[in-house]
Amino acid sequence: TLAATLCGSIQKDVYYARVRGYESARTAAMFPDNMPATVYDNLITSVRNNFEPLYRYYDLRRRLMGLDKLHAYDTYVPIISDLQVNRSWEQATDLVLESLAPLGTEYCETLAAGLRGRWCDRYPNQGKQSGAFSAGSFVGDPYILMNYKPAVLNDVFTLTHEAGHSMHSFNSSAAQSFEYYNYTIFVAEVASTFNEQLLSETMMQQANNDRERAFLVNRDIDAIRGTIIRQTMFAEFEKITHEMAEQGQPLTVQTFQDVYGQLLRDYFGPEFVIDDCLPLECFRIPHFYRAFYVYKYATGLSAAIALSRRVLAGGADELNEYHTFLKGGCSQDPLDLLRSAGVDMEQSGPVDTALAQFSSLVDQLEQLMS
Repeated sequence: TLAATLCGSIQKDVYYARVRGYESARTAAMFPDNMPATVYDNLITSVRNNFEPLYRYYDLRRRLMGLDKLHAYDTYVPIISDLQVNRSWEQATDLVLESLAPLGTEYCETLAAGLRGRWCDRYPNQGKQSGAFSAGSFVGDPYILMNYKPAVLNDVFTLTHEAGHSMHSFNSSAAQSFEYYNYTIFVAEVASTFNEQLLSETMMQQANNDRERAFLVNRDIDAIRGTIIRQTMFAEFEKITHEMAEQGQPLTVQTFQDVYGQLLRDYFGPEFVIDDCLPLECFRIPHFYRAFYVYKYATGLSAAIALSRRVLAGGADELNEYHTFLKGGCSQDPLDLLRSAGVDMEQSGPVDTALAQFSSLVDQLEQLMS
């Protein structure tokens, strides 16, 4: 039943693309963003060309856990226990603002007024929705739903992430007319994960010992592994299965497992144990029913890492270009907005920069845990 459901979703994508005159289902999905297929293909190629640091990370994890072989379920076991923190909302806000100082006085003063004012519903409450969310609009302030807990370090990263969305909304609605203020999904995660990069940089500088540094490094590794590498594997699965449907090849339980199983072997490496049930994971990924969406997670974080390196290493010009991006809304195509900020996602450079950072983080973790 699950295979038939996924097959039906893929065949629906193929059918609608054909009757509407698109070359392929992928072309149809990428058309609203005016996105060329080279962006998608370059992402897959770059990740595949950088498997070696990923394999090293899995081998390091295996050794730290004292295992002969690593299984998929082992990757969810923490290798570094959570840091004990007790950071109040006010302290978290101060830390976030300190980390965002490279973005300039106006950015930080606007955000400070919002976070210390009424932009954010901060704490858990009875009957309140869990998680976190930023909601922007053309008229009025952007609002953040949070469930901040002083003992949870990751909540500080959640705060700066949602603050990034809110400042993106604030700047775009202030600079653009109504029809152009609302930015697309392709660029939405750039501003939020950019802020996470700056916070991570600040916390690494302030870390008191190797254990704190190792925790932060491992957190950054998990972010790239989950957001760039794993989502690219999902994107490649979507590409292959839709091409199979377009060529008239059957999509069955076995063919889905064969495709997904081979991707697991490629992405996890030869020393990783692929249990018999693991290829069935492809039937539980909800994004596969909204095809050609997940690659945007990978490109978004890649752009954020490249832009954060550029702003931190640059001067007034680089900062002004980033602010121009934040004010852009949807006034240009996503690729053009990012080019104006200083990264070209049609080239492999931004993804390669992010994966080079991943390799450096694995090196750091090996040294810290030795």
